[in-house]
Amino acid sequence: MDAVAAIAALDDPVRAAIYDLVASHDGAIGRDQVAHELELPRSTAAFQLDRLAASGLVEVEYRKPEGRGGPGSGRPAKLYRVAGGEVAVSVPERHYDLMGDVLASAIEASAVSGEPVLATLRTAASEAGRAAGREREDFDAVLEAAGYRPAATRAGTVMTNCPFHRLAAGHADVVCAASHAFVCGAAEATGRDADEVLLEPGAGRCCIRIVGPTSSQESSSGQSDT
Repeated sequence: MDAVAAIAALDDPVRAAIYDLVASHDGAIGRDQVAHELELPRSTAAFQLDRLAASGLVEVEYRKPEGRGGPGSGRPAKLYRVAGGEVAVSVPERHYDLMGDVLASAIEASAVSGEPVLATLRTAASEAGRAAGREREDFDAVLEAAGYRPAATRAGTVMTNCPFHRLAAGHADVVCAASHAFVCGAAEATGRDADEVLLEPGAGRCCIRIVGPTSSQESSSGQSDT
């Protein structure tokens, strides 16, 4: 929802124009310059810049103008630059950045070791899953954060969303193998049995199915199956 709010902040045409101006500068830019270049009142430029900063789209820094320093030189100017991170929103939820990182790690490892890429791919994906498991310490939380959207059924826990849908549509063998290794790694790191994580491509949904409920579903076992 933070990402949605950040994108929504650009729906205002003045704010969007200010963001484009900040993004076009190689370095930080001040309120006076923004107001001058866009022919805005300084108070409007300041307000909208601070809205962009609150949304995480720009970063704030304080710096005295070049050539001015020491006592009597005045307060540092408030400057703005585009935030170093990225903001992305997709509906349904996708995490192509995660798969891209896994694929790049696998290629690098293959180039160094000489192992087949598919072998290093499973290792890289498993390591990413274990890292996510150690960070969140909860299997359900890892699956939700990665965008799988687990749901309990009579056949076990199915993933109602594929976080890598577009890639899997054209490269199912590679992407599904990596996805399976990621979830297995997360299971191992959170104390689950990785053998319960099944790879079932071609089922008309995400290729991952987990035999047995996840931890949150165990606590709500009185609810009806879907």
